Amino acid sequence: MKVPMVFVCKASKMQKLLAYTLLSVLCLPTLASENFLDVRDDLHFTLEARQANKDGSLPIYKNPKASIDARVKDLLPRMTVEEKVAQLIQGDMNGWMSLNDPLDNTKAFNETGLKEMMRLKGGSIWAGYLVPWEKFVFGVEVGQRYLMENTTLGIPALIQSEGLHGFTNNGTIFPSPIGLAASFDVDLVSQVASAISDEAEGLGINHIFAPVLDLSRELRWGRVEENFGEDPYLTGEIGHAFVTGLQSGKRRNVSSTAIARMAATCKHFAAFGSPQGGLNLAQVSGGERELRTTFLKPFDRACLESLTIMTAYSSYDGVPAIANDHILIDILRKEWGYKYWVVSDAGSVDLLITLHGTCSTRECAAKTTLEKGLSGEMGGGTYTYLTLPDQIKAGTVSKQALDQTVGYMLRTKFAMGLFENPYPYKDWNSTLRTAAAKELLHTTDRESIVLLENRNNILPLKKSIGSIAVIGPHADRVSFGDYVFFNATLNGVTPLGGFKQLLADTSVKVNYAEGSKLWSNDQSGFPDAVSAAQSSDAAIVLVGTWSLDQTLLWTPGTNATTGEHVDVADLGLVGAQLDLVKAVKAAGKPTIVVFVSGKPVAEPWIQANTDAVIQQFYPGELGGLALAEIIFGDVNPSGKLPVSFPHDVGTTPVFYNYLKGSRPLDPGAVLDNGNLKFGHQYVLSTPVPLWSFGHGLSYTTFQYSGLTLSPSTVGRNNDFTVTVTVRNTGAVSGKEVVQVYLTDILASVVTPNQELVGFQKVEIPAGGSKTVSIKVKSEQLAVWSLSNKWVVEPGQFLIKVGTSDQTFANATLTVN
Repeated sequence: MKVPMVFVCKASKMQKLLAYTLLSVLCLPTLASENFLDVRDDLHFTLEARQANKDGSLPIYKNPKASIDARVKDLLPRMTVEEKVAQLIQGDMNGWMSLNDPLDNTKAFNETGLKEMMRLKGGSIWAGYLVPWEKFVFGVEVGQRYLMENTTLGIPALIQSEGLHGFTNNGTIFPSPIGLAASFDVDLVSQVASAISDEAEGLGINHIFAPVLDLSRELRWGRVEENFGEDPYLTGEIGHAFVTGLQSGKRRNVSSTAIARMAATCKHFAAFGSPQGGLNLAQVSGGERELRTTFLKPFDRACLESLTIMTAYSSYDGVPAIANDHILIDILRKEWGYKYWVVSDAGSVDLLITLHGTCSTRECAAKTTLEKGLSGEMGGGTYTYLTLPDQIKAGTVSKQALDQTVGYMLRTKFAMGLFENPYPYKDWNSTLRTAAAKELLHTTDRESIVLLENRNNILPLKKSIGSIAVIGPHADRVSFGDYVFFNATLNGVTPLGGFKQLLADTSVKVNYAEGSKLWSNDQSGFPDAVSAAQSSDAAIVLVGTWSLDQTLLWTPGTNATTGEHVDVADLGLVGAQLDLVKAVKAAGKPTIVVFVSGKPVAEPWIQANTDAVIQQFYPGELGGLALAEIIFGDVNPSGKLPVSFPHDVGTTPVFYNYLKGSRPLDPGAVLDNGNLKFGHQYVLSTPVPLWSFGHGLSYTTFQYSGLTLSPSTVGRNNDFTVTVTVRNTGAVSGKEVVQVYLTDILASVVTPNQELVGFQKVEIPAGGSKTVSIKVKSEQLAVWSLSNKWVVEPGQFLIKVGTSDQTFANATLTVN
């Protein structure tokens, strides 16, 4: 698409003088003395034509064959302070397009708004709107054409959108991240991320705000559904797969040095997911050892090649994450060598003033974030970075910090080849909602379902059954979780719709009753639900939590029990839902309960009294059909829990990899007949999970044998391999997740009672077997020592194969 432009770029004498004045405050001497980017400090260009070289040669930054380092070094000294600061502030496509009406397809733009937006906030552009694709492409094209053809240096923008589990402008919606993690399938997750990039890339999106690598260890927090679970290793592996899937490949017609087609965004750096009280934005408490051994591990694994990282809102150990130079500079930049773009979360720079109380002015907030974080400023606040040009001129803000941070942004853009082709593709429609994406979606929805209980093998149901009752507030509802677009649920299949679709060519009758609302104590629908159960051969009751799309979730007057800024004090079912399950069970028919939720539901009565329990973390668009296929045995369930389920909110935290000695056990209980059985840990409950991390049943059975460690004795720097044979001893084909756990038997510091160090998902036919080998790296044995460094200590390590609460086989590793 060719967009006509009418902008004039001729420079007046006054503009030339201004350019000279601005260039005079560049930080070239400082850079040279610090030997940062090794930027040349001679003006090999004229102030009147900074985009050209004096000798007529092609500027290195415009040479697609030049190295990324050389291009960054060549471009930086050509930029004015104002141009540099504009690279650090997020702009908004709504500044030149009218994007508030999701149905309006008018392709027009505001020229004044475009010029002003790009002058002040042109480095990255928020474009996460639900609008017709044709209009969206027009808006991106206009913005990038202006930057490339009508600004002095022609620096393209990052065009940004959400993509936690689907591109949010009417893209295909996959299961929520915690559902993706339940698949325990890194190849599948990588394919999902690749499909998200496929849909976004053609439209001109080059920056996706995903994945989230916070840990689901504080279950009251509303954003559990956005994470990959409670375990650092699983989160790191799934996160790495997601980053790889998003970024792998190149955009069309770009430089030979480009290394990615999309910028992933690892967030929230760091330790954001365990806020005090489970309250969003609240402080996170901990020390260096917990930071290193728990919160940073997923980022270290998944994000060193991610082209962007987003910081956290919260403070850690009393230091705001966006101003924590120990984490953002000492560890991320110097220790890990991270060289790409880091940006704050929306409005978080202002929180130094309004929440953390560490700054009293916008100037202080901007200076602190830039100098202690080397990061940019997202929108959603007062744009404190607009104070930076004056502060730079006054000498109160580090010129070096500015250049370093701009250099990271430019490196990310060169890494995607945006200087050669930042535009949407002419055939953008060819990669949206394809048949291949739908097939992948179907597979993912199936793989993410977890069978928790199956008493007397009540499941799978046979299609020779006469009738089923589909009951509950989730029965005829599509629940995707947060970070989806307005009305995204219209693309989804409800569980009721899934059962009807699956059973359309059978004689099975489907009886439906809602029974109750998710958000109400009203039991007036119970009689219809009980009647439906009584007139059926089996009852399927769908209950759980609920979230909303990104429009409704932030709309005053709406309600939800999960999602961003939606934190809870109780992990049990809301309203009449538990009583509905009890009423249906009392009807005397086999009762299968399905939790449709974004986090664990703490209902021990359901675990103890129903015939089967299934966990479906918020699914994708075909979740209703996939659930029906699981229940009727068309698909054998293979999901595993990425997070443990507590008996009650009062027994949290319940993550499996607690430090040794942290979970004494002397449980009590409130018995079904009302009698009280007193204990001590806890007096009337237990710290043992209802279902623990890694748990998940199948319609077949597996037997483990022949566990070996190769070698069984290693040096401190040696890797080893765990090998085990798994046999399918049942009557149907099935997939098993082979999980390897490690326990450091004796260490200089307290270590976890066990921790996951490897897993692999394999499919084994009925009666067949497969030998699985999983490599464990030497650094996975290391502890953060008393001398504050990683050390592999000599001694013995227990290696087990099983789940976090089961042992199928074990062996001992010796480290000399």
